[in-house]
Amino acid sequence: MIDLKDKVVLITGAGKGAGRALAQAFAERGAFVAANDISPNNVDEVVSEIIAHGGKARAYIEDIAKKVGAQALVKTVEDELGGIDILVNHAAVEPHSSLLNMDEWDWHRTLDVNLTGAFLMIQSVGRVMRAKGQGAILNIVAGAGEGSKKEAGAYLSSKAGLVELSRQADQELSPHGIRVYAIENSVDIVKDVMSTLEAK
Repeated sequence: MIDLKDKVVLITGAGKGAGRALAQAFAERGAFVAANDISPNNVDEVVSEIIAHGGKARAYIEDIAKKVGAQALVKTVEDELGGIDILVNHAAVEPHSSLLNMDEWDWHRTLDVNLTGAFLMIQSVGRVMRAKGQGAILNIVAGAGEGSKKEAGAYLSSKAGLVELSRQADQELSPHGIRVYAIENSVDIVKDVMSTLEAK
């Protein structure tokens, strides 16, 4: 098991799904989890569970799809926890509507959260990591089994964009000691993320 003692791990969309599982897994390995979500409902519960099991975590409520929210989140975590060692971009929305019937607002919100939000976080956290000379950014993208989902055009388009964004970001940031990875969402997400960090 990889030792992440005292590493600061910022996870967006940590209130449910893979984000929640990763928050618990990182805490079990000794990391301090900065758990972000747009709503306190689920994320407060995750943080309470981690603390109850002897882990370290704190909740941060911000909308990372907006530049002001993303920058405020990163600055607050940096001020309170002293930096960010690992960023996990998990926040995502997944409207279930056909492309012919989809409201324009749903399309934009999907791209804003799933792709623009990841970009804003990569940019803000990347600057923090560049000053430190090291870091890891993991972007959670659609898993192989999600490609056949019906009425998920906006979601899958945004996640496909995130794959290419990850590739480009890695090229630009790796000279600064920062690696960027696209990790497929699956039942093995915790194992895959930890394996990726161990290989790093």
